[in-house]
Amino acid sequence: MKVVVASGKGGTGKTSVAVNLALSVGADQVLDCDVEEPNVHIFLKLGEKESHPVELLVPRIIEEKCTHCRKCAEFCQYNALFVAGETAMVFPELCHSCGGCRLVCPEEAIEEVTRMIGKIFKGQADGVELVYGELNIGEPLAVPIISKVKEQAKEEGLVILDAPPGSACPVVESVHGSDFCLLVTEPTPFGLHDLKVATEVVKQLGVPLGVVVNFAGVGDRGVYEFCEEQGIPVLMEIPFDRRIAELYSRGVPFTEEMTEWRERFQALLETMEVLAK
Repeated sequence: MKVVVASGKGGTGKTSVAVNLALSVGADQVLDCDVEEPNVHIFLKLGEKESHPVELLVPRIIEEKCTHCRKCAEFCQYNALFVAGETAMVFPELCHSCGGCRLVCPEEAIEEVTRMIGKIFKGQADGVELVYGELNIGEPLAVPIISKVKEQAKEEGLVILDAPPGSACPVVESVHGSDFCLLVTEPTPFGLHDLKVATEVVKQLGVPLGVVVNFAGVGDRGVYEFCEEQGIPVLMEIPFDRRIAELYSRGVPFTEEMTEWRERFQALLETMEVLAK
């Protein structure tokens, strides 16, 4: 089973839920798909780890062959190529590596070269296999690295995916193909607003979902009313608790010291397994 833990907004405690769930139920693997700011490895202490580069193919213009016909620039929907007069330029950061510019060039004046945009890391942490990616500073495309992280997913056993915050392309890539999506939110107007957006994205992807309300006891009842209206089950509440916050600040999963929560996370998994069928 593949369970992705997501959230409409940052700061809801999504990573904390993913890590504590994984440790409580004995997950086989955790995939940290928040490649712009991975932090699961702060809570799951990695031993030795292996790393692999993530590379994309980007165009390079062969100047002596180029006739500046502009067909490549007209084809590219991402404005990664610019042709004016006798000048042809490539903006590799905008390239999505579709290879179309090379195909439409009548002079065969475009070749593809590799460009490293980040790395993925893999290792054992607290008895759980952890895979996470890191996007190079200044790079705009997170999706290719998320795809490489997901390629490492085990076919058997329980895999927990920690998705990036928000509801844009990186979240879509992370949620796609999972068996269940656990949306972590907070009972505030901001949490409600972004939960609505994230819920719509997950429904469009056809993935069963449920909600965990973190920082329960603050804010208002808007999140609960929305979930009731939409028929979305609230599967767990985690209180606004100073002890949990103190453990989090030290990089300690709270189920390690607050052991009574392990049974609650185990019950959460059992409920998700039923809802995913």
